[in-house]
Amino acid sequence: MESGYIYHITTAAAWEKAQTTGAYITDSLSTEGFIHCSTQNQVAGVLDRYYKGQTNLVKLTIEKFKVTSPLIFELATSINEVFPHIHGPINLSAVIKAESI
Repeated sequence: MESGYIYHITTAAAWEKAQTTGAYITDSLSTEGFIHCSTQNQVAGVLDRYYKGQTNLVKLTIEKFKVTSPLIFELATSINEVFPHIHGPINLSAVIKAESI
């Protein structure tokens, strides 16, 4: 059974900024057209591939059905795996948990 949650890794500073602006956005939204997310089973791999050695990270738990921007599961051809992508800002009401990792 598929979980009702997806996850996004960010920095503490980016998450703090989102709370002051009212929505969460990343550079990838303007450069790639979406915000990268992952399923629970994909989080460890994402951390290992893209965030190794980094500190002050935050894992956002996002309730899929509360996301107001289009959420599309798309193939990441670089690793041949399907990932959730949010094609627009993440509304803060969809983020049910932000935990330091």
